[in-house]
Amino acid sequence: MWDKLAEVERRFEEVAVQLSQPEVIRNRDQFQRLSKEHKDLTELVATIRAYRKAADELQDSEKLIKDSIDPDMAAMALEEATLLRGELEGLEANLKTLLLPKDPNDEKNVILEIRAGTGGDEASLFAGELFRSYMRYAETKRLKVELMSISDGTVGGYKEVIAMITGAGAYSVFKYEKGVHRVQRVPNTETQGRIHTSTVTVAVLPEAEEIEVEILEKDLRIDVYRSGGHGGQSVNTTDSAVRITHLPTGIVVAMQDEKSQIKNRAKGMRVLRARIYDQRQQELDATRTAERRSQLGGGDRSEKIRTYNFPQSRVTDHRIGLSLYSIDAIMNGELDSLIEPLTKAEQAERLKDATS
Repeated sequence: MWDKLAEVERRFEEVAVQLSQPEVIRNRDQFQRLSKEHKDLTELVATIRAYRKAADELQDSEKLIKDSIDPDMAAMALEEATLLRGELEGLEANLKTLLLPKDPNDEKNVILEIRAGTGGDEASLFAGELFRSYMRYAETKRLKVELMSISDGTVGGYKEVIAMITGAGAYSVFKYEKGVHRVQRVPNTETQGRIHTSTVTVAVLPEAEEIEVEILEKDLRIDVYRSGGHGGQSVNTTDSAVRITHLPTGIVVAMQDEKSQIKNRAKGMRVLRARIYDQRQQELDATRTAERRSQLGGGDRSEKIRTYNFPQSRVTDHRIGLSLYSIDAIMNGELDSLIEPLTKAEQAERLKDATS
């Protein structure tokens, strides 16, 4: 590990020098690529240097313990050495985590799809609440949200909502949300106080670049039709809605929110490309999962990942057995209390895999 860390530090210094070169500054693509590499290495190098500093201080304390003739001075050095050993242990664990290969999708933008499942109107209402929670969370992470498609529920909420979330690390922020979310509560229309159970399905698709997913025109069937409008909006009087069918996979995307057929097609292609990319990723994940089941589950959309129990004010994430009694805060977009433990659990499992 230490040879690898020394190489990382050398590369960090090398990139810093390259970034100061006029020819690199003038080359926008090269400058952006090197800037990203420098940024990615910054935390790791800072941790390496913190470890080295603590190790040097520990060596000085141990020398002082050995050589000191003053009992009080030796006692102080012993106390400091104990603290430094604990610090070094934590830094070493952090270094091992930082050296793990990163998820190649983590920095990608996200196409977030939320659909009401079982439960009728209650499912639609919860889909709307969950979407608002995500939008507030995205705002705290300084991510931009662009609505792509909405299908309103009959009494509020959404039957389906699709949004593009853009910004640094968008996928890393939302990737743990994919799956089935179950809600348990008493509907306003329930006169006998019975708890109803509904479900909402969330898909989190990393946006795919054209070079990552090539879509041939001959593999597409494009149908245009008149938009039906939604939510009281005026119905379009032109054939602006677009339905795109990818023949090899059978994936279908429909877009009608824009008044322009061209804009609807462009949005539809972004969603289609992301769904094809996600399908391929799921096929790869299924192969890996068959070899070794991850602690966090396969992330399959049919997998129940979380339960929101309103009468008990409890949110339970079933993948790591975490229960929090702060449902109001979570529905208000305070999701770090869920996301951070999931991130740590994934890192622990990957570290276990790397050392086994």
